Amino acid sequence: MTNTTIDLIDTHCHLDMDAYSADLDLVLNRAADAGVDTIVTIGIDATSSKQAVRLAERYAQVYAAVGIHPHDAANATEEDFKTIIELATHDKVVGYGEIGLDYARNYSPETIQQQIFSRQLQLARELNLPVIIHDREAHEDTLCLLKEHAPYPAGGIMHCFSGDMSFAEKIMELGFLISIPGIVTFKNAHSLHEVAATLPLSSMLIETDGPFLTPVPYRGKRNEPGYIVHTAQKIADLAGATLREVAAATTVNAQSIFKLNS
Repeated sequence: MTNTTIDLIDTHCHLDMDAYSADLDLVLNRAADAGVDTIVTIGIDATSSKQAVRLAERYAQVYAAVGIHPHDAANATEEDFKTIIELATHDKVVGYGEIGLDYARNYSPETIQQQIFSRQLQLARELNLPVIIHDREAHEDTLCLLKEHAPYPAGGIMHCFSGDMSFAEKIMELGFLISIPGIVTFKNAHSLHEVAATLPLSSMLIETDGPFLTPVPYRGKRNEPGYIVHTAQKIADLAGATLREVAAATTVNAQSIFKLNS
């Protein structure tokens, strides 16, 4: 059923991943039917950043972000950085990321993650792009490095927010937006429920992080942009707002930080 009453933006998806390779056109059609008229597909290394830009070139409703994920920090080469910088000048590249720290998996040593993160925060400023931050079990060091490299004239996004309201307030002090994923629909996500209920809509974005983190009622299946309506509805329920209000506010926020109407 086509949704003609709301417009939503999925601010963080990985459309280049193999999970979408067989039916991407159908995925995008379903997204449009659900009211998702814009999707930002996110690079995690030089190769996926190239693919993100290619997808943005192919589909009018798709934009791209480029960057090197903390998982890949140890493998980042100077050639990779050269590629990222070149891609960043493309007119459909709207963000730098995802970048940051991940101490849950530690696929790259923490010191290397911090070095690559710092370098990319500086690059994002030079390129005048908003930063898209990955922070998993690394709140203290993430915040420390973000403060060290502040301010962020182009803005920033805390992707897939996993902290509490106190941490959210510290992030917002830097002028960042907080992006809420489908995890908010999980019954045991109590801290995120509090954040979604308390956070001003003016500071909020929504995302799928597809193909990961699928919201209820599709949990356990592949995530896709059209499912973001369930995340938006849960936020509305928690915040005492309407779906239309959540959709309108988060869409305006996304359009502003990504300069989608300029």
